[in-house]
Amino acid sequence: MIKVENITYSYSRSAGKVLDDVGFELERGQCLAVLGNNGAGKSTLLKCIDRICHTEGASVTIDGQDVFKMNGSIMAQNIAYVPQNAEGANMTVFDTVLLGRKPYIKWDVSSYDREIVSDILQKMGLEEFALRNVSELSGGEAQKVMLARALAQEPKLLLLDEPTSNLDPYNQHEMLHVIRDIARERNIAVMIIIHDLNLAMRHCDRFLFIKDAKVFSFGGVETVNPETIESVYGLRVDIIEHRGIRIIVPY
Repeated sequence: MIKVENITYSYSRSAGKVLDDVGFELERGQCLAVLGNNGAGKSTLLKCIDRICHTEGASVTIDGQDVFKMNGSIMAQNIAYVPQNAEGANMTVFDTVLLGRKPYIKWDVSSYDREIVSDILQKMGLEEFALRNVSELSGGEAQKVMLARALAQEPKLLLLDEPTSNLDPYNQHEMLHVIRDIARERNIAVMIIIHDLNLAMRHCDRFLFIKDAKVFSFGGVETVNPETIESVYGLRVDIIEHRGIRIIVPY
């Protein structure tokens, strides 16, 4: 289980709080959509969990282990973070994804490490790019490579900041479908910052709405309702169902 408590953060003493006493729990194998307006503190929340932004008095535990007390190698085996517009190194796709195995490699790359990379490339539809340089890829293809590298870490918690931002509609659904399947297959908890509420409802299990630096709503799909959406986004919507799929329709 992932347990987050009392995440409070501001970028300076004179500035207001970006996050104020944010907390939630997430089971391994679940996908959590982090939702809210631009500037709500969603990216800062992921950075606090990943120790990029230091917080006083906060607590993040994974299976009972304190994240803030882990050394770098153990931390990398527990949490993988893919920021917005993550840039790859000037190397092949295969070697870039293989970097995700670094926390586990003691002397040399093993056949097991290579098998994991090959399996992830296959699942992500990146096999044909394995020997291409990342710098030669489109923005969307490079984004998929960065996700593949994070998955190669075999983390217990995967943090994704707008992983679909550079993808066309087909690849948006395909990537989130792959993320959801791998999360369940490998028992990984996933936090996804995403702006498309319909994509979130299709592919996520839990939903965390942030407003005015605090948790406005947290729960299952029942918390994605017209009242919450209007309160958080100032947008009036209906939620309809088509072929068993819930769809948000603004009006």
